[in-house]
Amino acid sequence: MSAPAPSPLAVVDADTLPRQDEVLSPAALAFVAELHRRFTPRRDELLIRRHERRAEIARTSTLDFLPETAAVREDDSWRVAPSPPALNDRRVEITGPTDRKMTINALNSGARIWLADFEDASAPTWENVINGQLNLMDAYARKVDYTDPVSGKSYALKAAGELATVVTRPRGWHLDERHLQFEGRAVPGALVDFGLYFFHNAQRLIDLGKGPYFYLPKTESYLEARLWNDVFVFAQEYVGIPHGTVRATVLIETITAAYEMDEILYELRDHASGLNAGRWDYLFSIVKNFRDGGPKFVLPDRNAVTMTAPFMRAYTELLVRTCHKRGAHAIGGMAAFIPSRRDPEVNKVAFAKVKDDKDREAADGFDGSWVAHPDLVPIAMASFDAVLGERPNQKDRLREEVSVTAAELIAVDSLDAKPTYQGLVGAVQVGIRYIEAWLRGLGAVAIFNLMEDAATAEISRSQIWQWINAGVVFENGETASAGLVREIASGELAAIRREIGEEAFTGGTWQQAHDLLLTVALDEKYEEFLTLPAYEQLRG
Repeated sequence: MSAPAPSPLAVVDADTLPRQDEVLSPAALAFVAELHRRFTPRRDELLIRRHERRAEIARTSTLDFLPETAAVREDDSWRVAPSPPALNDRRVEITGPTDRKMTINALNSGARIWLADFEDASAPTWENVINGQLNLMDAYARKVDYTDPVSGKSYALKAAGELATVVTRPRGWHLDERHLQFEGRAVPGALVDFGLYFFHNAQRLIDLGKGPYFYLPKTESYLEARLWNDVFVFAQEYVGIPHGTVRATVLIETITAAYEMDEILYELRDHASGLNAGRWDYLFSIVKNFRDGGPKFVLPDRNAVTMTAPFMRAYTELLVRTCHKRGAHAIGGMAAFIPSRRDPEVNKVAFAKVKDDKDREAADGFDGSWVAHPDLVPIAMASFDAVLGERPNQKDRLREEVSVTAAELIAVDSLDAKPTYQGLVGAVQVGIRYIEAWLRGLGAVAIFNLMEDAATAEISRSQIWQWINAGVVFENGETASAGLVREIASGELAAIRREIGEEAFTGGTWQQAHDLLLTVALDEKYEEFLTLPAYEQLRG
């Protein structure tokens, strides 16, 4: 009897997990290996293109709509494919990682959609990568019951008709999965997350009346959307399901993508479902790309940059207009508040802000929006119910009166606010606390009653870097400097030690998180993504 053929992919530096072979079956690994062979070289070329475009922005301090794709923007005839029934009503979407408890709570939340996140809300430990896939597979088989080992509380799925539709978010193109290698090279995390999920679930989702639906993060150009489209075409042919079964919603969370919304939808038009306004990553992208553009690109405190800021309003208005012109859904931003069980007054104020935010989005023409906690679902639902009524969406609102110029999208200095000393303190606090949790394998972390993920850590460390390099003088007369940041970080570390106690402090990764934040915030060379050096230190 001959020996079985060796796996096309090698699993390296990873403990074998229970039921791992269900996810990493020979057939699934062969599919991921084929994705890697076909598409990673193009991924590599596109990452080089990102650097070239960033160098051009550094040289010119400006961006414009692409002249070479003007025909796509000006052609009024094309539309994306009609929405499948399961994605036609997206008025409230809840986001969160794919751990077992969250899987059940999100599906049961009453939201129309659950963004099942392998990206910013999930630290990519091997355990999270594999168990996240298992939890989704189990959910579709209704085998995902869970009992909390601490509280003893049991969780189970509601009836099928009451569950949210899953839209899975794989990692961005820039991240690799070090535990899966082909001929000594790590496979892109995007292809691992997409490939395993698609291979195991595409047909079973079709059988459930839904389909393999995806959110695409960190997209920077229409060429990156074209790559995803080619991945979808190949994947559908590989498993034998109809062309157009995959549907993708693209997060417009980079400043370059904001200038290519039409083109992104065009490249994905047989598979496109919509665009989403990803606020924190969008601000991070502005800082990253225009970090050497002078005072007019210096952002104030992140909490001062609301969605009513002129340049943010230009971005969201253009997104709604573009989506509806092309028959796509426009999905609004995140309500990140986490309700307090102990302070009803905090909840009252926060709930009012969430309502105002969702009322504005619904009135502006968005077809849905994000929340981070089940308690916010009814608030967001009421805002969209008031505008939509029984209609599934408002794609008929074409917003033809909207006209946005290239300059308006980067008019950061149109916002009448400045960085503050307390904003610097807050950035340090959030940076340390989030990175510490991420290094322990947690990607979605409640900090000061807000659900923080990698995007908020990115904007925090980027603002520290920008303010120092721009020589910002705060209202108290102090100048942003490396020395001042080190002083604040040292004080925060001591405060955390007092707050949680010596045992919890030494059992965590606090010093490591402190050091990593200072590295990515203070180094002269700006690190492209915080998660790249953080991944090298991630346990598991």
